[in-house]
Amino acid sequence: MKGAAMSLTAAVSGFVALLIVSVVQGQNGWSVTYTSAQICALKGSTVDMLCSYSYPSTVHNITPTVQDRFWFVKNNEKPVHLKAHSHRFEYRFHENDCTLRITGLRERDSAEYKFRFKTNQDGGSFTGSPGVALTVTDLQVKVRRSSTQTELQCHTSCHVTDPPSYVWYNKGQKLKEETSSLRVSVRDDDSSYSCAVKGHEDHRAAPVFSPKLYYMLVSPSAETVEGSSITLNCGFTANPAANYTWYKGNSQRYLSEGTVLGLESIQPSDSGEYYCTAENELGRTSESIFINVKYAPKVATVSVSPSAEIVEGSSVTLTCSSEANPAAKYTWYKKNKRKPLSVDTQLVFSSIQPSDSGQYHCRAYNQVGETSESISIHVRYPPKLVSVSASSSNEIKEGRSVTLTCNSDANPAAEHFWYKDGDPNPLSNERQLSFSSVQSSDSGEYFCAAENNLGRRTSESIFIVVIYGPKFLSVSVSPSGEIQEGSSVTLTCSSDANPAANYTWYKEDGQAPLIVEPQLVFTSIQPSDSGEYYCTAVNKVMTSATESVSVDVMYAPKLPSVSVSPSAEIVEGSSVTLTCSSDANPAANYTWYKEDDQTPLSKESQLIFSSIQPSDSGEYYCKAENHLGMPTPQYISIDVTYAPKLPSVSVSPSAEIVEGSSVTLTCSSDANPAANYTWYKEDEDSPKTSGQNFTITDFRPEHSGRYYCEAQNTRGRHNSTLQLTVVSTAWKLAAVSVPAVLLALILSYSVILWIIKKRSSKQKQPEPGERTDTSEQVQPEEDSATCASVYFCNHRVDPVCSIRTAAQTKRHKKTEEEEEGMVERAAHA
Repeated sequence: MKGAAMSLTAAVSGFVALLIVSVVQGQNGWSVTYTSAQICALKGSTVDMLCSYSYPSTVHNITPTVQDRFWFVKNNEKPVHLKAHSHRFEYRFHENDCTLRITGLRERDSAEYKFRFKTNQDGGSFTGSPGVALTVTDLQVKVRRSSTQTELQCHTSCHVTDPPSYVWYNKGQKLKEETSSLRVSVRDDDSSYSCAVKGHEDHRAAPVFSPKLYYMLVSPSAETVEGSSITLNCGFTANPAANYTWYKGNSQRYLSEGTVLGLESIQPSDSGEYYCTAENELGRTSESIFINVKYAPKVATVSVSPSAEIVEGSSVTLTCSSEANPAAKYTWYKKNKRKPLSVDTQLVFSSIQPSDSGQYHCRAYNQVGETSESISIHVRYPPKLVSVSASSSNEIKEGRSVTLTCNSDANPAAEHFWYKDGDPNPLSNERQLSFSSVQSSDSGEYFCAAENNLGRRTSESIFIVVIYGPKFLSVSVSPSGEIQEGSSVTLTCSSDANPAANYTWYKEDGQAPLIVEPQLVFTSIQPSDSGEYYCTAVNKVMTSATESVSVDVMYAPKLPSVSVSPSAEIVEGSSVTLTCSSDANPAANYTWYKEDDQTPLSKESQLIFSSIQPSDSGEYYCKAENHLGMPTPQYISIDVTYAPKLPSVSVSPSAEIVEGSSVTLTCSSDANPAANYTWYKEDEDSPKTSGQNFTITDFRPEHSGRYYCEAQNTRGRHNSTLQLTVVSTAWKLAAVSVPAVLLALILSYSVILWIIKKRSSKQKQPEPGERTDTSEQVQPEEDSATCASVYFCNHRVDPVCSIRTAAQTKRHKKTEEEEEGMVERAAHA
């Protein structure tokens, strides 16, 4: 139900701004009419909200009757009936007039007010909505300060078309009419400015003024005790509100902001004048209060006069002082004594004695508390009663600890000096002379001296005897040089011990002692005396560690021993070692020689033949010697066995062999053991003869052919061959001259070859001890160059004599290769 018709004015008491619009809220004859839609009024004034309502004359042929009518506002969305709300709300209802009056307006009265009426008809209720919006405001004096002046402005939040005139007041007295602003000088006085809308002077703005003391409080009291907490609180009336600052003392030391100043655990230094300053745009005002902090005596200060050294018999004064509020009282005591010595700040000794030395206490007290402080008095005097004490008996075992103490009575404490055996140089300047591990060298006579700046005194002597087991055990040999067999030798054992030690000599690995004396004497020392000897020393304190000395008896080599390896038969080409050994000290030097040859073969204990040869057979001897002598050399024989060498065969007579003559064949070979010889003819199984010589007494043509000589021993065998041919008598004279010449040439050639071969074998033969093993090498075959006989040819142009190479053959299934030399004699009929 909405409609609008506003034409009435509100009746008000006090400044009010109205939005006058005739507003009718209605429908079908139901309506509420508000004269003003918005009202702005001053705080404390009265306002009338003019209102009327209407409803139909008949509804459903029934005349409505108003049963209830009221104004309400919504508080937290719930309607609040104004009549029941406060006596300041008054209904001015008359017939259809529904005016609401509110007196003594407050800012919280600002709200939207609505009127509602109810009839006896169903649904016959109507509310005028929207209602009247009321705004309650207050006049304010706004202050804006510059450096020299303050501008005051009368202000309201109601918006009006024509600004009203204002009346200004100072301390309630009207100043003048102005617009909203007033300029005044800034000064700290009791001025109080206010303003009002002209015509509504009864509704003035709250006055503005500089701060004025309202209260100054101290809790719990301005007189307090150290360590407690107090709170200072100041209050000033001021508009606009003042800013508060706390200061202390005439120097205006800044403390804090705000009306409250808290002092926690207050100290004596917090005593003094405290200022609370309040300031706003119109001025500044300060107020002060004095805080008195009481406290117990602080740590007392005690002093002695004279402050220098206090000497027995002098006058001494002790003084005590302490800071306190209120002032302290004093009492003097000596430590562990209850009786007061003085109830003054000073304690005086007219002639002080050593017995006055000690600790003195000064008690300072007042009503708040007490404290005490002490001072020590040391009366100076020279040393007295100087004596020496030892921590153990005078006979002390080495290694243990012992302490000598110098006792004296002196002040200042005496310096102590220790002396030994009359030596004027002090050993120590300590009160105690300590030996953590006493040594034998510490034995002696000791005394101490006590000294301070007032005098010096010495003690009686004390004797320290240190007993100790044998130490620094040493052994020596005399003579100290080389010990030779048969000489006199003395071993001496010595040590440092207290009491003196007893000595025992042992030989290495021997359990039984040799002698219980410091010396072990050999009148004629022998090689068997060589070895390690041990000495032990013992006394009642301990047995020492064992000390040893090595005795090395020097002697010339004993008769050498020589040996051969292998000890069995020595075969050509094998390795053979001759060894020479001799007992000697120092070790012997060895030299090997061969019989009747002074050239040394070896200077080692062994003479080695890596591949022994027959030429190495013979007598060898060894010399063993050192710087002390050389015994008779010892000999050993070497006999090298070897198989027969290539046999040498010959024919006798060496000239012509005539049929019917006697012919002797001779065979010889180098061998060890000596060879056995056997003669064979080719193609005959039976040997012809045994022995070196084979003789045919009547040489016949049937005796022609190849003959073999075999040389054999236990090491092997070797063969040589020759051929015999009968010469006819027809050719005898013809063959006499030419064959003889040829035979001589052949024999010369053979001799030359044999000499070259021997020289070659000597050059290749290795030196003794350096030969290589050639036993596995195959010997090359040799050609026999000996002509055993001459044969004649049928024609003169044929060779008179020829040399033929020996052929190889096997007899009796023998495996050895044989090299044969053949001499052939031929004749032609």
